[in-house]
Amino acid sequence: MIVHFIGAGPGAADLITVRALKFIQACPVVLYAGSLVPDEIVAQASSTAYVVDTAPLHLDEIIAEIKTAHDKGQDVARVHSADPSIYGAIAEQMRRLDSLGIEYDVTPGVPAFAAAAALLKRELTLPDISQSIVLTRTSVKATSMPKGETLDNFAKTGATLAIHLSVNNLKKVVKDLSPHYGDDCPVAVVFRASWPDEAYVLGTLSDIREKVKEAGFTRTALILVGQALGETDFTDSKLYDASHSHVLRPML
Repeated sequence: MIVHFIGAGPGAADLITVRALKFIQACPVVLYAGSLVPDEIVAQASSTAYVVDTAPLHLDEIIAEIKTAHDKGQDVARVHSADPSIYGAIAEQMRRLDSLGIEYDVTPGVPAFAAAAALLKRELTLPDISQSIVLTRTSVKATSMPKGETLDNFAKTGATLAIHLSVNNLKKVVKDLSPHYGDDCPVAVVFRASWPDEAYVLGTLSDIREKVKEAGFTRTALILVGQALGETDFTDSKLYDASHSHVLRPML
């Protein structure tokens, strides 16, 4: 028996890996985060599978479901949204399984920030503009942020920021970032990227709060901040530069 922790992607039912889909189709037990995993993905489970929405369950109850499956020798597809390595809360589940001697593996998924960039048709790492992406969040009612992991500190790098779980904390985001990026820095707030009702607003740090308020985004939205979102005057990468040689394209 094994537990497959599965990243189901950002929302669109066809943005799931072949491996992940096969596990969902094959496992006799499917536990999924119902608030974030689309019904179309769960519908791929066998008609005889035991399928449980874990959204209303706490950790002990989820582990109890897995333990029951383990005692019956049944594989479990534990389905999370996007990529489970990013705010997936799988570490605490794996720690419990380690203590119980239950085997598991992890299948990655398309992360939300990648789906957001695709919707915006933007590359988040432009030569001479930004070569780093910081995935972070702010703390409202959720777990507090570790010391040093502040927007102020991350902003000092000038990197592209992908700020999760913070659309209701946008006032603080703007306040912390404006001194470093400038009021005219491009911002995109993307709501439910890849879902049928996906939407986004574009603005700057000076006007994004009003635009988000008008759009009515209050949850399930990702904030992207950085010059890469709006810059068009950047250097071409060396990858396809005719004067740049590498092992697959040596200079004659």
